[in-house]
Amino acid sequence: QVHLVESGGGLVQAGGSLRLSCAASGHAFSTYPMGWFRQAPGKERQFVAAITSSGVDTFYADSLKGRFTISRDNAKNTVSLQINNLNLEDTAVYYCAGDPDGDYTRSTDWAYWGQGTQVTVFS
Repeated sequence: QVHLVESGGGLVQAGGSLRLSCAASGHAFSTYPMGWFRQAPGKERQFVAAITSSGVDTFYADSLKGRFTISRDNAKNTVSLQINNLNLEDTAVYYCAGDPDGDYTRSTDWAYWGQGTQVTVFS
């Protein structure tokens, strides 16, 4: 079983930056892709970014390219999401996910989930 714990969320002014982290425990972190999703109130869970097991390849939601950067450290069993130039629409709970089976952008294809970390952007 894999346990994921996110951290780094908080209250941030528009235009600012945040770095979210996800710590994984359990088996073979370096063998599966990791990803980030977000869910705003009243909306469906949205794909943000994914990274392959080696960290060589990354994927982003088209609408979010340029401000988000996903990275991983397999030695530390962590995956991070750097968010720059935050805007009000980035307010959401951000979830770390692991070990997808199929379409990275589909939340139902991911096996493991963290509990989420709240990001709130104010003007």
